[in-house]
Amino acid sequence: MPANPPDSQQSSAAESRGAALAQPRRSDILDGIKQGVLLGAAIAVLVLPLFRAHPVVPQPVSALQANAPRTMTPRVADFGDEPASAEAREVANWVVTSGDNRKLFFVILDKINTKVFVFEPSGKLRSATPVLIGAARGDDSVDGIGGRPIAQVQPHERTTPAGRFVGEPGRNATGEDVVWVDYDAAVSMHRVRTLEPKERRLERLASPTTEDNRISYGCINMPVAFFENVLKPAFNASYGVVNVLPEVKSLAEVFPAAHELAVKQGTAGPAAS
Repeated sequence: MPANPPDSQQSSAAESRGAALAQPRRSDILDGIKQGVLLGAAIAVLVLPLFRAHPVVPQPVSALQANAPRTMTPRVADFGDEPASAEAREVANWVVTSGDNRKLFFVILDKINTKVFVFEPSGKLRSATPVLIGAARGDDSVDGIGGRPIAQVQPHERTTPAGRFVGEPGRNATGEDVVWVDYDAAVSMHRVRTLEPKERRLERLASPTTEDNRISYGCINMPVAFFENVLKPAFNASYGVVNVLPEVKSLAEVFPAAHELAVKQGTAGPAAS
């Protein structure tokens, strides 16, 4: 029978067995990893749908502005002592209330009364003048008319289109400086032309009636002094907004937002109701 090992040997053997027991076995490590993976997967299944339900999607500034609620404080355009139709006032009030002019000068052309109003960005009238407009009644331009020679434009096609336009300074085919209203349709605001004496354009502008102010192919003719001193400085190397009121269509059809605002405020004119 072998002799019992000394106490030092017994102690060393016990420590070796204890160390072996203290170290985890490989199978135990693998089992722990598997359990951790399964637990993580279970948490992901429960938590991730919460984030997917409300994703954060970057949006352009324009979209954020469009989705934001808008509260408009009613404002009134300042016409001063200048006479104006109810429709002209409705559109001008809508422009200053909504900020549609984007802090630019804006123009209102009242075709029925053949009159142009030029406003400062603040909504204060700078000046107004009688004008000459398209000879034919109508609120739309014929498709492709801007690319035709003027001699091919038929009398019933000589309309001044209605609507909201972004006007800009430029030059026409003869090199004359103008303010474009609808470039594609070749419609602009410019100095009155007196190339044909029989048309009596200066006399038409000076007359108190509006019936004889319909003579052009669609462009808006105005007194030279008004173009030079009022309109041109307002559009000097800049854009502006040009609102042309309808004469056949209703105001509600062409400027629905302006009409809606006027109805809410109880200021809608009889012709726009």
